[in-house]
Amino acid sequence: MEISNEVLKDLHVRMLRIRLFEEAAGKLFENSEMPGFIHLYVGQEAVAAGVCATLREDDQIGSTHRGHGHLVAKGGDLSKMMAELMGKATGYCNGKGGSMHICDLELNMLGANGIVGAGAPIAVGAAFANKYRGNDTVAVVFFGDGATNIGAFHEAANMAAALKLPAVFVCENNEYGEYTPRHKTMAIDDVVDRAAGYGMPGVMVDGMDAVAVYEASAQAVQRARAGHGPSFIEAKTYRYYNHHGVQIMGFKYRTDEELEQWKQRDAIDALEARMQAGGVSSRSELDAVRAEIQASVDEAVAFGKDSPYPELDTMLTDVYTLGGAR
Repeated sequence: MEISNEVLKDLHVRMLRIRLFEEAAGKLFENSEMPGFIHLYVGQEAVAAGVCATLREDDQIGSTHRGHGHLVAKGGDLSKMMAELMGKATGYCNGKGGSMHICDLELNMLGANGIVGAGAPIAVGAAFANKYRGNDTVAVVFFGDGATNIGAFHEAANMAAALKLPAVFVCENNEYGEYTPRHKTMAIDDVVDRAAGYGMPGVMVDGMDAVAVYEASAQAVQRARAGHGPSFIEAKTYRYYNHHGVQIMGFKYRTDEELEQWKQRDAIDALEARMQAGGVSSRSELDAVRAEIQASVDEAVAFGKDSPYPELDTMLTDVYTLGGAR
Protein backbone atom coordinates (compact mmCIF):
# COMPACT_ATOMS: atom_id res chain seq x y z
CA MET A 1 0.00 0.00 0.00
CA GLU A 2 1.29 3.44 -0.95
CA ILE A 3 1.38 5.69 2.12
CA SER A 4 1.08 9.40 1.40
CA ASN A 5 2.98 12.11 3.22
CA GLU A 6 -0.35 13.38 4.54
CA VAL A 7 -1.06 10.04 6.18
CA LEU A 8 2.39 9.96 7.78
CA LYS A 9 1.88 13.44 9.20
CA ASP A 10 -1.59 12.48 10.43
CA LEU A 11 -0.25 9.40 12.22
CA HIS A 12 2.48 11.49 13.79
CA VAL A 13 0.05 14.07 15.15
CA ARG A 14 -2.33 11.44 16.52
CA MET A 15 0.49 9.64 18.35
CA LEU A 16 2.00 12.81 19.75
CA ARG A 17 -1.39 13.99 21.03
CA ILE A 18 -1.79 10.71 22.87
CA ARG A 19 1.75 10.65 24.27
CA LEU A 20 1.79 14.23 25.53
CA PHE A 21 -1.72 14.04 26.94
CA GLU A 22 -0.95 10.82 28.80
CA GLU A 23 2.37 12.05 30.16
CA ALA A 24 0.60 15.13 31.55
CA ALA A 25 -2.16 12.99 33.07
CA GLY A 26 0.46 10.75 34.67
CA LYS A 27 2.15 13.72 36.33
CA LEU A 28 -1.16 14.97 37.68
CA PHE A 29 -1.90 11.53 39.09
CA GLU A 30 1.52 11.31 40.74
CA ASN A 31 0.93 14.73 42.31
CA SER A 32 -2.44 13.59 43.71
CA GLU A 33 -4.27 16.08 41.50
CA MET A 34 -6.40 13.36 39.93
CA PRO A 35 -8.83 11.07 41.80
CA GLY A 36 -9.02 7.31 41.37
CA PHE A 37 -6.67 5.41 39.09
CA ILE A 38 -5.57 5.96 35.51
CA HIS A 39 -4.38 3.36 33.02
CA LEU A 40 -1.91 5.10 30.74
CA TYR A 41 -1.66 4.30 27.03
CA VAL A 42 1.98 5.41 26.67
CA GLY A 43 3.88 3.01 24.41
CA GLN A 44 0.81 1.75 22.54
CA GLU A 45 0.14 4.93 20.55
CA ALA A 46 0.75 3.35 17.14
CA VAL A 47 -2.26 1.05 17.52
CA ALA A 48 -4.92 3.66 18.26
CA ALA A 49 -3.43 6.12 15.75
CA GLY A 50 -3.02 3.54 12.98
CA VAL A 51 -6.55 2.23 13.33
CA CYS A 52 -8.40 5.52 13.85
CA ALA A 53 -6.62 7.10 10.88
CA THR A 54 -8.51 4.63 8.67
CA LEU A 55 -11.94 5.44 10.11
CA ARG A 56 -14.64 7.96 9.27
CA GLU A 57 -16.22 10.09 11.96
CA ASP A 58 -19.43 8.03 11.81
CA ASP A 59 -17.53 4.78 12.41
CA GLN A 60 -17.78 3.59 16.01
CA ILE A 61 -15.07 2.41 18.38
CA GLY A 62 -15.39 0.42 21.57
CA SER A 63 -12.67 0.81 24.17
CA THR A 64 -11.11 -0.56 27.33
CA HIS A 65 -10.05 0.62 30.79
CA ARG A 66 -6.93 1.95 29.00
CA GLY A 67 -9.06 4.09 26.73
CA HIS A 68 -7.64 7.62 26.72
CA GLY A 69 -5.53 6.89 23.65
CA HIS A 70 -8.52 5.65 21.69
CA LEU A 71 -10.55 8.80 22.33
CA VAL A 72 -7.61 11.08 21.57
CA ALA A 73 -6.95 9.19 18.31
CA LYS A 74 -10.63 9.51 17.37
CA GLY A 75 -10.37 13.28 17.76
CA GLY A 76 -11.40 13.82 21.36
CA ASP A 77 -11.36 17.25 22.99
CA LEU A 78 -8.27 17.33 25.23
CA SER A 79 -9.71 19.91 27.63
CA LYS A 80 -12.93 17.96 28.19
CA MET A 81 -10.89 14.79 28.61
CA MET A 82 -8.56 16.29 31.18
CA ALA A 83 -11.44 17.80 33.09
CA GLU A 84 -13.18 14.43 33.19
CA LEU A 85 -10.07 12.69 34.50
CA MET A 86 -9.90 15.33 37.22
CA GLY A 87 -13.56 14.79 38.16
CA LYS A 88 -14.67 18.23 37.03
CA ALA A 89 -18.14 19.28 35.90
CA THR A 90 -16.82 20.48 32.52
CA GLY A 91 -15.62 16.99 31.61
CA TYR A 92 -17.10 14.65 29.02
CA CYS A 93 -19.27 12.91 31.63
CA ASN A 94 -19.63 15.94 33.89
CA GLY A 95 -16.91 14.56 36.14
CA LYS A 96 -18.88 11.41 37.03
CA GLY A 97 -17.33 8.88 34.68
CA GLY A 98 -13.66 9.48 35.19
CA SER A 99 -10.88 7.68 33.40
CA MET A 100 -12.44 4.27 32.88
CA HIS A 101 -15.80 5.46 31.55
CA ILE A 102 -14.82 8.40 29.37
CA CYS A 103 -16.71 8.61 26.09
CA ASP A 104 -17.82 10.91 23.28
CA LEU A 105 -20.95 9.72 21.50
CA GLU A 106 -20.77 12.61 19.02
CA LEU A 107 -17.46 11.15 17.82
CA ASN A 108 -18.95 7.64 18.03
CA MET A 109 -16.48 6.65 20.73
CA LEU A 110 -18.79 4.33 22.65
CA GLY A 111 -16.94 4.60 25.92
CA ALA A 112 -14.05 3.24 27.89
CA ASN A 113 -14.97 0.31 30.09
CA GLY A 114 -13.79 -0.86 33.47
CA ILE A 115 -14.86 -4.47 32.79
CA VAL A 116 -12.30 -6.55 30.90
CA GLY A 117 -13.68 -7.62 27.52
CA ALA A 118 -16.94 -5.70 27.91
CA GLY A 119 -16.25 -3.41 24.96
CA ALA A 120 -16.56 -6.30 22.49
CA PRO A 121 -20.32 -6.95 22.78
CA ILE A 122 -20.98 -3.20 22.80
CA ALA A 123 -19.12 -2.72 19.52
CA VAL A 124 -20.70 -5.81 18.01
CA GLY A 125 -24.10 -4.44 18.97
CA ALA A 126 -23.22 -1.26 17.07
CA ALA A 127 -22.09 -3.36 14.10
CA PHE A 128 -25.39 -5.26 14.19
CA ALA A 129 -27.28 -1.96 14.13
CA ASN A 130 -25.20 -0.76 11.20
CA LYS A 131 -26.05 -3.86 9.18
CA TYR A 132 -29.72 -3.66 10.16
CA ARG A 133 -29.86 -0.05 8.97
CA GLY A 134 -28.16 -0.98 5.72
CA ASN A 135 -25.38 1.62 5.97
CA ASP A 136 -21.66 1.10 5.44
CA THR A 137 -20.56 2.20 8.91
CA VAL A 138 -17.94 0.07 10.67
CA ALA A 139 -17.56 -0.68 14.38
CA VAL A 140 -14.07 -1.31 15.78
CA VAL A 141 -13.33 -2.71 19.21
CA PHE A 142 -9.98 -2.41 21.00
CA PHE A 143 -9.11 -4.90 23.73
CA GLY A 144 -6.08 -6.39 25.44
CA ASP A 145 -4.70 -9.90 25.18
CA GLY A 146 -6.27 -10.79 28.52
CA ALA A 147 -9.75 -9.95 27.22
CA THR A 148 -9.58 -12.87 24.79
CA ASN A 149 -9.80 -15.17 27.84
CA ILE A 150 -13.18 -13.65 28.72
CA GLY A 151 -16.51 -15.12 27.63
CA ALA A 152 -17.89 -11.79 26.44
CA PHE A 153 -15.17 -11.58 23.79
CA HIS A 154 -15.89 -15.06 22.44
CA GLU A 155 -19.64 -14.49 22.32
CA ALA A 156 -19.12 -11.21 20.49
CA ALA A 157 -16.64 -12.70 18.02
CA ASN A 158 -18.93 -15.64 17.30
CA MET A 159 -21.94 -13.40 16.71
CA ALA A 160 -19.99 -11.02 14.46
CA ALA A 161 -18.65 -13.86 12.34
CA ALA A 162 -21.90 -15.81 12.14
CA LEU A 163 -23.88 -12.76 11.03
CA LYS A 164 -21.07 -11.26 8.90
CA LEU A 165 -21.24 -7.99 10.80
CA PRO A 166 -19.16 -4.93 9.82
CA ALA A 167 -16.76 -5.18 12.78
CA VAL A 168 -13.02 -5.12 13.31
CA PHE A 169 -11.46 -6.74 16.39
CA VAL A 170 -8.17 -5.08 17.41
CA CYS A 171 -6.16 -6.92 20.06
CA GLU A 172 -3.55 -4.69 21.71
CA ASN A 173 -1.28 -7.47 22.91
CA ASN A 174 1.04 -5.81 25.42
CA GLU A 175 1.98 -9.20 26.89
CA TYR A 176 0.51 -8.54 30.33
CA GLY A 177 -2.93 -8.99 31.82
CA GLU A 178 -2.65 -6.55 34.73
CA TYR A 179 0.56 -7.95 36.31
CA THR A 180 0.52 -11.46 34.84
CA PRO A 181 2.59 -12.35 31.75
CA ARG A 182 0.51 -13.58 28.83
CA HIS A 183 2.35 -16.90 28.62
CA LYS A 184 1.03 -17.85 32.06
CA THR A 185 -2.60 -17.52 31.01
CA MET A 186 -2.58 -18.83 27.41
CA ALA A 187 -1.32 -22.01 25.76
CA ILE A 188 -0.85 -20.19 22.45
CA ASP A 189 1.89 -17.74 21.49
CA ASP A 190 -0.15 -15.58 19.11
CA VAL A 191 -3.61 -14.36 20.07
CA VAL A 192 -4.56 -14.01 16.40
CA ASP A 193 -4.75 -17.83 16.22
CA ARG A 194 -8.10 -17.57 17.98
CA ALA A 195 -9.67 -15.82 14.98
CA ALA A 196 -9.63 -19.03 12.94
CA GLY A 197 -12.01 -20.63 15.42
CA TYR A 198 -14.70 -18.26 14.19
CA GLY A 199 -13.86 -18.44 10.50
CA MET A 200 -12.60 -14.89 10.79
CA PRO A 201 -9.53 -13.68 8.87
CA GLY A 202 -6.75 -12.53 11.16
CA VAL A 203 -3.43 -10.78 10.80
CA MET A 204 -0.57 -10.08 13.20
CA VAL A 205 1.24 -6.75 12.95
CA ASP A 206 4.02 -4.86 14.68
CA GLY A 207 2.11 -2.67 17.11
CA MET A 208 5.11 -0.36 17.41
CA ASP A 209 4.83 0.54 13.72
CA ALA A 210 1.98 2.97 13.03
CA VAL A 211 2.21 2.46 9.29
CA ALA A 212 1.93 -1.33 9.62
CA VAL A 213 -1.13 -0.93 11.83
CA TYR A 214 -2.63 1.57 9.38
CA GLU A 215 -2.18 -0.81 6.45
CA ALA A 216 -3.73 -3.76 8.30
CA SER A 217 -6.63 -1.66 9.57
CA ALA A 218 -7.33 -0.14 6.16
CA GLN A 219 -7.79 -3.62 4.69
CA ALA A 220 -9.96 -4.84 7.57
CA VAL A 221 -12.14 -1.71 7.54
CA GLN A 222 -12.57 -1.89 3.76
CA ARG A 223 -13.59 -5.54 4.04
CA ALA A 224 -16.14 -4.76 6.74
CA ARG A 225 -17.50 -1.74 4.86
CA ALA A 226 -17.98 -3.85 1.74
CA GLY A 227 -20.16 -6.32 3.65
CA HIS A 228 -17.67 -9.18 3.91
CA GLY A 229 -17.79 -9.47 7.68
CA PRO A 230 -15.37 -9.03 10.58
CA SER A 231 -11.59 -9.27 10.77
CA PHE A 232 -9.13 -9.70 13.62
CA ILE A 233 -5.90 -7.72 14.07
CA GLU A 234 -3.32 -8.61 16.70
CA ALA A 235 -0.92 -5.73 17.30
CA LYS A 236 2.16 -6.69 19.31
CA THR A 237 2.78 -3.66 21.52
CA TYR A 238 3.91 -2.67 25.00
CA ARG A 239 2.87 -0.27 27.74
CA TYR A 240 5.70 1.71 29.27
CA TYR A 241 4.05 2.28 32.64
CA ASN A 242 2.54 -0.08 35.16
CA HIS A 243 -0.96 -1.47 34.87
CA HIS A 244 -2.42 1.60 36.55
CA GLY A 245 -0.77 4.85 37.50
CA VAL A 246 2.90 5.41 36.80
CA GLN A 247 4.71 3.17 39.25
CA ILE A 248 3.95 1.07 42.29
CA MET A 249 6.45 1.49 45.10
CA GLY A 250 8.06 -1.78 46.13
CA PHE A 251 6.27 -3.85 43.48
CA LYS A 252 8.16 -4.74 40.32
CA TYR A 253 7.06 -7.39 37.84
CA ARG A 254 9.02 -6.41 34.70
CA THR A 255 12.76 -6.09 34.24
CA ASP A 256 14.47 -2.85 33.31
CA GLU A 257 16.03 -4.68 30.35
CA GLU A 258 12.64 -5.71 28.98
CA LEU A 259 11.28 -2.19 29.22
CA GLU A 260 14.38 -0.70 27.58
CA GLN A 261 14.21 -3.16 24.68
CA TRP A 262 10.69 -2.03 23.87
CA LYS A 263 11.52 1.66 24.27
CA GLN A 264 14.29 1.24 21.70
CA ARG A 265 11.49 0.50 19.23
CA ASP A 266 9.39 3.51 20.23
CA ALA A 267 6.71 4.13 17.60
CA ILE A 268 6.98 7.91 17.62
CA ASP A 269 10.76 7.89 17.31
CA ALA A 270 10.56 5.35 14.48
CA LEU A 271 7.99 7.35 12.51
CA GLU A 272 9.90 10.60 12.97
CA ALA A 273 13.06 8.91 11.68
CA ARG A 274 11.12 7.64 8.66
CA MET A 275 9.67 11.07 7.97
CA GLN A 276 13.06 12.75 8.15
CA ALA A 277 14.75 10.13 5.99
CA GLY A 278 12.01 10.42 3.37
CA GLY A 279 12.05 14.21 3.31
CA VAL A 280 8.51 14.42 4.66
CA SER A 281 9.41 16.66 7.60
CA SER A 282 12.59 18.19 8.98
CA ARG A 283 13.61 17.93 12.61
CA SER A 284 12.63 21.55 13.19
CA GLU A 285 9.19 20.93 11.65
CA LEU A 286 8.65 17.89 13.86
CA ASP A 287 9.69 19.89 16.91
CA ALA A 288 7.26 22.64 15.95
CA VAL A 289 4.42 20.11 15.79
CA ARG A 290 5.37 18.80 19.22
CA ALA A 291 5.46 22.31 20.68
CA GLU A 292 2.01 23.10 19.26
CA ILE A 293 0.51 19.94 20.70
CA GLN A 294 2.24 20.47 24.04
CA ALA A 295 0.67 23.92 24.21
CA SER A 296 -2.79 22.41 23.67
CA VAL A 297 -2.13 19.84 26.40
CA ASP A 298 -0.98 22.59 28.78
CA GLU A 299 -4.20 24.44 28.02
CA ALA A 300 -6.17 21.28 28.77
CA VAL A 301 -4.44 20.90 32.14
CA ALA A 302 -5.16 24.53 33.03
CA PHE A 303 -8.79 24.09 31.94
CA GLY A 304 -9.14 21.04 34.16
CA LYS A 305 -7.58 22.74 37.16
CA ASP A 306 -9.72 25.86 36.76
CA SER A 307 -12.98 23.95 36.29
CA PRO A 308 -15.43 23.41 39.16
CA TYR A 309 -16.40 20.10 40.70
CA PRO A 310 -20.00 18.95 40.16
CA GLU A 311 -22.52 20.46 42.56
CA LEU A 312 -23.93 18.13 45.21
CA ASP A 313 -27.48 18.54 43.93
CA THR A 314 -26.44 17.09 40.55
CA MET A 315 -25.25 13.83 42.11
CA LEU A 316 -28.02 11.71 40.56
CA THR A 317 -28.39 13.68 37.32
CA ASP A 318 -27.61 11.47 34.32
CA VAL A 319 -27.00 8.52 36.64
CA TYR A 320 -30.52 7.14 37.03
CA THR A 321 -33.62 7.43 34.88
CA LEU A 322 -36.29 8.67 37.23
CA GLY A 323 -39.95 7.88 36.83
CA GLY A 324 -41.98 4.76 36.12
CA ALA A 325 -41.88 2.40 33.16
CA ARG A 326 -43.37 3.67 29.92
